[in-house]
Amino acid sequence: MLLGEVVGTLVATRKEATMDGFKFLVVKSLDVDGKVAAGSVVAVDAVGAGVGEVVLYATGSAARQTEATRDRPCDAVIMAIVDTWEVDGKEVYKKG
Repeated sequence: MLLGEVVGTLVATRKEATMDGFKFLVVKSLDVDGKVAAGSVVAVDAVGAGVGEVVLYATGSAARQTEATRDRPCDAVIMAIVDTWEVDGKEVYKKG
């Protein structure tokens, strides 16, 4: 699992038929301190996330392990919306 922030949406009117009905979000990776890390992905939203939210996402074969994405051509999936996280006893993030 990786931490990221949803920074945008992606609309694709033509896509693989098994991906119809999915919402695609652009996610920038975050490091453990909450700072933007290198890289971004387009991920299938399996939990109803929105722009500005911090999320947990999976990539690669793990992205095809959710109920929504099983056996679909998916390389990244948002599987949780983060409420809070702490590192070394310090709160790094709290959903506002």
